Amino acid sequence: MRVLIIGASGGIGAALGRVARGRGADVVGLSRSIDGLDVTDEASVAAHLGALKGSFDAVITTTGALEIGGQGPEKSLRALDPATMAAQFALNAIGPAMVLKHAARLLPRERRAVFVALSARVGSIGDNRAGGWYSYRAAKAALNQIIRTGAIELARSHPQLACVALHPGTVTTLLTEKYLGRHPAVTPDAAAENLWAVIDGLSAADTGRFYDGAGKAVAW
Repeated sequence: MRVLIIGASGGIGAALGRVARGRGADVVGLSRSIDGLDVTDEASVAAHLGALKGSFDAVITTTGALEIGGQGPEKSLRALDPATMAAQFALNAIGPAMVLKHAARLLPRERRAVFVALSARVGSIGDNRAGGWYSYRAAKAALNQIIRTGAIELARSHPQLACVALHPGTVTTLLTEKYLGRHPAVTPDAAAENLWAVIDGLSAADTGRFYDGAGKAVAW
């Protein structure tokens, strides 16, 4: 199995790579800190993914951030700021969209393949009960729509592809450490094991869906 991980130096990305290598997979990792890949810059995405040869059985995008430039999630409408919202959309929605755009050629057409973008349950519109966190919620909701729409198009050229959004749960990483509160959390390695268990079970029948780390469907 050949795997491409975007955001491979982050907590979840690195753990996904460790688990995959432990299972004998050939893992290619790209990240901003090590390789200079900037998912918010399409030229960077095109250059890095364009340099890859062959096909990948799984492409997993783990990039994203809850806090950007020191700006945490908003608690009220009064806190909304256009620049903060734009930064959230650039990293959490447009970035994965550019990865999907340029990774499509790396996905095999004649056999099973998986494209995964890590999303978040707070991006669910149907499951939003607490409010707040406007920019992050909206950006992840946009990501979910991108995955859903991309899955419909790619099903025509890649009939065995599962293109999905996955919620890894609350994971103890730098992204979440300030916001854990009373939420139950898992380590990156535990989250990676859970995610691989879900990925292993995906088929073309699941394409365009949104699942959590237990393999349960999450409301859009």
